[in-house]
Amino acid sequence: MRRFLTDWLVLPAMGMAVVLSASCGEKKQQRQQQAADYQTMVVGQKDMVLERQYSARLTGKQIVEVRPQVSGCITRILTGEGEAVKKGQTLFVIDQVPYSAALEVAVAARKSAEARLATAQMNYDNERLLQEGRVVADMSVQTMQNALLEAQAALAQAKAQEVNARNNLSYTEVKSPVSGVASMIPWHVGSLVSSSISEPLVTVADDSEVYVYFSISESQALDLVTQYGSIEKFIAEAPMVSLRMNNGQLYSEQGRISAVSGTVDDKTGAVALRATFPNVGGLLHHGGSGTVVVPTHRKDCIVIPQEATYELQNRMFVYKVVNGKTKATPITLYPQNNGKEYIVDEGLQVGDTIIAEGAGLLKEGIEVKGEK
Repeated sequence: MRRFLTDWLVLPAMGMAVVLSASCGEKKQQRQQQAADYQTMVVGQKDMVLERQYSARLTGKQIVEVRPQVSGCITRILTGEGEAVKKGQTLFVIDQVPYSAALEVAVAARKSAEARLATAQMNYDNERLLQEGRVVADMSVQTMQNALLEAQAALAQAKAQEVNARNNLSYTEVKSPVSGVASMIPWHVGSLVSSSISEPLVTVADDSEVYVYFSISESQALDLVTQYGSIEKFIAEAPMVSLRMNNGQLYSEQGRISAVSGTVDDKTGAVALRATFPNVGGLLHHGGSGTVVVPTHRKDCIVIPQEATYELQNRMFVYKVVNGKTKATPITLYPQNNGKEYIVDEGLQVGDTIIAEGAGLLKEGIEVKGEK
C-alpha cells in the first residue's frame, strides 16, 4: 500500500517535469527559430546611379517666321509643306512687275542726276578758268560751285532711291534665312500679302539640334550649386541626359545640359534648364514633348534596402544588430532614391549589421543570432 502511494505521487511529478522540460525546449526552439527568420546584412559601399524625370518641351535650334518685306500678290510658291529647305533658298515670289518698273525709274533718275552733275562740274571748271583771267566775278564762281554741290546731292539721292528700288525688287523673292524644315503654308498663289500680315508665310525650323526645356525646383537648383560649386561648373561637368519621347521610347542619342535660367519663376518657383540633343535623323520636331531623364552619380555610398527602414515621427530608422540584439538607430537619407534602395548619408558605418527586411514589424531588444 505504501509503495502504491509512492508510485502514485512520483508519476504525476515525473509527468510535470516532462511537461516543463518539453515546454522549455519548445520555447528555446521558438527563440532559435525566431532568430533564424530575420534577414540581416552587413553594410557596405557601392556606386549608385539615380534618375529623375522631368516633363519637357522641344524646340528647334532656330525657329524663324518668314514674312514678306514688300506688299503684293503671291505669284509662285517654290517650297512644299514639311520640306527641307536651305539657307538662301527662294520660297515665295511676290508680283515683281511694279517693283521692276520702280527700279527702271530709279535707274533713269540716277543717270539723269549723273548727267546734271557732269554739266555742273563742267560749268564750275569753266567758271574757275574765267575767274583766273579776271573775266567773271567771284560771285559767279560761287554760284556755279553751289550748283555743283546741288548736283552731287541730287546724284546721291538718286543712287539711294535706286538701291531702295533694287532692294524692294529683291524682296519680291522671299528667301529662307536658315536651313531647316518648312511648316504648313497658310497662303496660296494670288493671296495679297504685306509686311503687316498677322500670320507668317511659313515658319522654318532649324532642327539639326533640338533644344529640350524642362524645369526643376528652386531647392534642387540650390543643391546643384552646392554640389558643383557654381552653375557654370554644373553646366561644364553635368552628366549626359536622356530623352524619353512621347511614344514612351528612349531616344537613341544623349544630350547635354547647355543652359540654366538665372531667375526663378515667381509663379511656379521653378528654374528652367535647357538640354541640347543632336537630331541628325530628324526624328525630333519643333513643338514636340517628352520626358528628360537626368542621372545622378554617387560613388562609394552606403546603400540599404527600403524594407530595412521604418518611419517614426517623420524620422527614418533601421535596426542595427548590437551584441546580438536589435537596436533602433536613426538615419539620414539622401533625398533621391531608385524605388528599391536608399542611400544613407548619416547614421550607419561600413561593417554595421542591420535587419535587412521587415523592420516595421520588429521592436528593439529582440535577440538575433547568426545571419542569413
